[in-house]
Amino acid sequence: NIKCILNFCALRTLIPITTKRAIRLSGQSPVHSAADGGQVECLELLIQKGFDVNALLDTHISGRKNYGDLRKSPLYFAVCNGDATCAEMLLAAGAKTDLDPLRCILVAIRAERYELVQLLLSYGAEVNCYFRVISNTVFPTALQYCLRDHVMLRLLLNSGYQAHKCFQCGHGNSEGMDSSWTDLHNQAYRIYTQPKIISVRGDMFRTIISVKSQ
Repeated sequence: NIKCILNFCALRTLIPITTKRAIRLSGQSPVHSAADGGQVECLELLIQKGFDVNALLDTHISGRKNYGDLRKSPLYFAVCNGDATCAEMLLAAGAKTDLDPLRCILVAIRAERYELVQLLLSYGAEVNCYFRVISNTVFPTALQYCLRDHVMLRLLLNSGYQAHKCFQCGHGNSEGMDSSWTDLHNQAYRIYTQPKIISVRGDMFRTIISVKSQ
C-alpha cells in the first residue's frame, strides 16, 4: 500500500526532529494517529522508539465537541475501529485498559467483537466495570450491551462476571430500597429455586430486567 509506505517514511523522517514539547502542545500523540489509522508499521516504529502507548488526548481534543464518547487512549481508537492487530500491539507494549470513561472492553462488547473482548480480558481488563457518565446506577453495564447475545454473555460469565449485581441497588440503604427492586430480587430467587416452573416465569423475568435497564 503506497499510502502506508509514504506515512511510514514521513514518520521516520519526523521522529528525530520533533520535540516532546511540540507533541505535548499538539494535544495528541502520534501513537493516537497510528492506532486510529490502523498503521501497523508506524505503530511498531513508534513503540520501538519509546513513545508512550498510554498517552492521553488533551481535553480540548477528547471533549464532546470532537468525540462524544470522551475517548482518551490510543487503545480506545484501535478497539473502536475493531482493529485487533493494533490493539494487541498496544497491549503487548503495556497499554492500560482502564484509561477511558467508557472502558475499551465495553466498546468491544457493544460492538460484538468477541476476539477483542477475549484479547482485552487476557490482558486484565475488568469485566465488571461501569460507565457512570450517563448513569449512576450499579446495574452491570456490560449486561446492558449483551442481553440478547448469549455467546457474549457466556464469555463474560466465564470470565468472572458478577451477575448478582443485577439485583443490587446503590440508592439508599437496604431498608429504604425501592420495593420494586426488592420484589424483583425475591421473584428471581423463587424462580431459580423452583426448577419446575422456570420455563413459565423465565420470560416474565427477562421482560422485567429489560424494562428496568431501559
